[in-house]
Amino acid sequence: MHTTLSPRRELLLLISLAGIQFTHIVDFMIMMPLGPQLTLLFDISFAEFGLLVSAYTISAGISGLFATTFVDRFDRKHLLLTLYTLFALTTIACGVAPTFFWLMAARIAAGFFGGVLNTMSQTIIGDVIPFARRGRATGIVMTSFSVATVAGVPAGLMFANFWGWHFAFFAIGVMCLGVGALAFYALPTLDGHIAHGEDKHVLHGMVQVLSEHNQRMALFLSATMMFAAFTIIPYITLYLQNNHVMTASEIPWLYFCGGMVTLFSGRWIGGITDRHGKRETFQKAVLFSIIPMFAITLLTPIPLPFVLLTTTLLFASMNGRMIPGMALLTSAANPKFRGTFMSLNGAVQSFSMGIASWVGGMLLQSEPSGQVTQYWLCAVVAAFASLGAYFLASRVKMHE
Repeated sequence: MHTTLSPRRELLLLISLAGIQFTHIVDFMIMMPLGPQLTLLFDISFAEFGLLVSAYTISAGISGLFATTFVDRFDRKHLLLTLYTLFALTTIACGVAPTFFWLMAARIAAGFFGGVLNTMSQTIIGDVIPFARRGRATGIVMTSFSVATVAGVPAGLMFANFWGWHFAFFAIGVMCLGVGALAFYALPTLDGHIAHGEDKHVLHGMVQVLSEHNQRMALFLSATMMFAAFTIIPYITLYLQNNHVMTASEIPWLYFCGGMVTLFSGRWIGGITDRHGKRETFQKAVLFSIIPMFAITLLTPIPLPFVLLTTTLLFASMNGRMIPGMALLTSAANPKFRGTFMSLNGAVQSFSMGIASWVGGMLLQSEPSGQVTQYWLCAVVAAFASLGAYFLASRVKMHE
């Protein structure tokens, strides 16, 4: 049963959820461009810096598993605001960390609390937004990724360049205060699901989710969807720079153009998802995305506009998969255990991203000249995973 909100209150709720997603995504993404400053300051190797980045995702995956034991036992509003407050505090802790050890500890803590925010947001969409408008709502919230790419990360780097790397995390923490206040006002009390979990064992929700065939298929779908993307995405910059397709100074244009397109296409894709069906839109987007996957992994030095056209097409196609894909997953969850399902789904996605990144790195080869080869093999693996996602989508049933 959905909580009925006025159109204005519903829009404010979606904006607040998008804001939560925005701060979480910027917090994750800002670490990668801060690499030069942090490796020099803490005198750490590139491998140690890579561990600093991956620790966030691994911690987020673990927190997703842990959240399945309690997420459906509390009011969604209070749980989300509590987790978001802890996320803001641990992000600020990153900014005051005096050593590599303490920064690592703060990043693990931020990942642990931040990792559940995405699943909580998707769960609230499923609880509050009617089935017919769920694709549009997902599109609005997921524009946060585009805004983070276009504005959030560059703004964070501006703070870091002018006042030091600490201020990038301080700025995120301050932004969390404003977003949290809006969420406190916009979110209704969401406790209608608690009756289903009273006096049950903490693993009851997870057992119920995993015992249902439809939800298992949905989790497999989620894993293949993320695996396909992250065999390619982590190595785009490495391939384009080392193979002289783009220079380091041109790389920001890659994220700016890709982010701008997904920013404006998100709501359009969400509308198509609602009009033409979540499954049908997802399957068509999956098949289309295979084209830019191969195109970007086979790029050679060509004029910059054509490079940006290819990279932007990849960004747009990945966004085109994610919006109907997440709407499909949210609708596949049993409403009684939607929070547990979405938390488990977040863990599955985090671990899938990590494994895909590792597989992609194993496939790549480095020439003596420094050029990267066999990137196209990542596209082959991603294409097979995409076809798996296409097949699994036809097996998943949706609840209204």
